[in-house]
Parts: sequence; structure tokens; C-alpha cells
Amino acid sequence: MTLTELDAHLETLFGTLRRFPDVEAENLQAHDATDRLLLETAAGYIVSPETRVAVVGDRYGALTLGALAALGVGHVRVTQDLYAGRLALQRNADASGFAGRFDQFELGARLLDGAELVIMQLPKALAELEEIVDAVARFAAPGAVLLAGGRVKHMTRGMNAVLERSFESVQPQLAQRKSRVLLATGPKRPDSPEPFPVSEQNTELGITVCAHGGAFSGTRLDIGTRFLLGFLDRIPEVRHAVDLGCGTGILASMYARNLPKARVTATDQSAAAVASARETAAANGLSDRITVVQDDAMSTFEPGSADLILLNPPFHLGASVHAGAAMKMFDAAARVLASGGELWTVYNSHLQYRAALERLIGPTTEIGRSPKFTVTRSIRR
Repeated sequence: MTLTELDAHLETLFGTLRRFPDVEAENLQAHDATDRLLLETAAGYIVSPETRVAVVGDRYGALTLGALAALGVGHVRVTQDLYAGRLALQRNADASGFAGRFDQFELGARLLDGAELVIMQLPKALAELEEIVDAVARFAAPGAVLLAGGRVKHMTRGMNAVLERSFESVQPQLAQRKSRVLLATGPKRPDSPEPFPVSEQNTELGITVCAHGGAFSGTRLDIGTRFLLGFLDRIPEVRHAVDLGCGTGILASMYARNLPKARVTATDQSAAAVASARETAAANGLSDRITVVQDDAMSTFEPGSADLILLNPPFHLGASVHAGAAMKMFDAAARVLASGGELWTVYNSHLQYRAALERLIGPTTEIGRSPKFTVTRSIRR
């Protein structure tokens, strides 16, 4: 197949892809130039339909379905961090006729065992890249090739250094369409234990925090969470509290430790966050009080099932600044909160979410404000 023919196949496929159930908007796409460049590069390493291919970090299915539809791969194994991305891949596969041609796994041996070609979108965090690259070198075939792609503006020399610790050769390829692929060959099989999750005692809070590489802020205390925790003594003790967008589980653990009568559910759409929160709860002896669930904005929660929701919403969707994620979480809170239940939210003060909280949840009071953050309490009508 010529490059022109390959691009024609990809153009057809990409035109059908959707982000749903993730946030959709005119400036948010289900594919990018890096997906295309990775697939164009991968075409040179597909020997036959039986080539064992693993995909890491596919956003909405462009890489997985591109390998199946345009590269002629018979079957693909894939891992995606975000719950909405997994659902989007499944929906896009159904729509394009490729359901059943891929398997979804967590990062580890089941994903990578015997893989000959690994295709990945470079993550932002070097810790996440370190965890992925270690797993590839640990579990993939001895002669495995790793193609790691990203937008040039987001790539750093540190990424090359991480790859070089686990591969004999790392060769940056020519940039095209503002994207670049790093070609890594000769995996160095590690003889040490897997490096993640890491754990750290937070002396300020008096708890142990555990984190996988892809967890936001790692073992550090996010400054927005710190500001919200300053009002923990004013947050009511309830039967069922939810830490929505739980990250490493710091809010859930602090609430459960200080308010022992409450049952707590920690939920996040990130697999790395969920695994980290589960480890954090266990490290602090709270596994019997905290249930950790991977979900997209509480989509599987029963209406009216929570008495309290704690929320530190993101203000980015991928690389784009976008309020859609926060609004989606506010909508979810309105559905899941029982009448009279409370939503406690911390957000960057300049975002001015109070009007949206009043409209979607109910009466909203400013509890605290600093030059950077605002904490509000909203009562469900």
C-alpha cells in the first residue's frame, strides 16, 4: 500500500470517529496529526496480519482502529487510561465494523506479552512515560519496536532520556505536521521490581499517598486540594460521600479518616488515578471504608445516591483549556446528589463557576476565597 493509499484509508476512518461519551465541541477532535504520523510510521513494521501489536494511550480509537482498518493488522491489544476513551473506542469500533478485533487491558503483562510492535501517544508526565517504558521493556518481545509519538511543542529531551534507560537505541524521526515519532529498539529487560506505584508519607496531612506514573500530581498534595482541606472541619459527616475526580485519593482518605461514620466512594475516569487511590486507601488502613470506582462522571451511580460530593474539577481537556469537563461534573453531581445533599467544590477563582453551580445544583455559598482558589458549597434543590 502506498502512503497516498494509506492516507486515504485513514482520512475515511478519521472522518467517522467521535469522542462521545467524552465532551464534544468544534475545537475538540477524536484524532490528531500524531495519530496519523504514528500509523504511517508503523506501516513499515507490519510484516503480516499476525504481527503482534499493542497500543498504549489511544485517545478515542484512532490508533487501534487505524491499525486494523488501514494497516491490515488482524488483532490489537490496547490500554487507555481514561474511561470515556475506552467507551469511545468501543462505540467507534461498532460503527466501523471492527468490534471484537481488539482486547482492552491494563498496562502490564497481559497487554504486552510477546508484543512485536508497540505504538503509543507520548504522555505529558515523565513518570507516566517511565512506567509505560519499563513495562514495554519488561514484557514485550525481545526484539520489540516501540514507536512513541507526540506533538513537537510538548516533547522534551527528558522523554528521550527516559526511553534510553530502557532501550538500546532511541532515534528521533523527522518531524511532520508539527508531530514527531521516537523510534526505540532493543529493549533492556529489567531485573528490578516494577517501579510503580510509589508511596510517600505526607507529614502535613499525616497520611501515606501512593501514585502510579499517570496520576495527576503524583504523591504531591495538589494546591487546590490543600485549600479545600482547610475547610474539612466544616464539611458535614454523612452516610455516603463521593470524592469525584479523586486522583490519588487524598480527599477521600482525609474525609474517611476524620469522619469515621461515613461510607466513601472515590471515583475517577483515569485508570492510573483509580489504582493510586486504591493503594492510598490500603496504605492508610481505609480499604474497608473507601470503595474506589473507575467511571466517567458517575455515569453508573444511581440518582440521589450520595449525600455529599467533594470536587476539585479539571479545567483542561487534553491540551485544551475547556470548561466542558467541569460542567459535565456539575451535571453529574445534580443527578447523583440526594435532595438537600451538598456539593463542595474548589476551583480557580478566575473561572467564576458560581453561577453555573447555582443553576445546575442549587443555592451556592462561597465558603472561602484566596487570590487563586474559591471554595463553594452548593445545596441540591
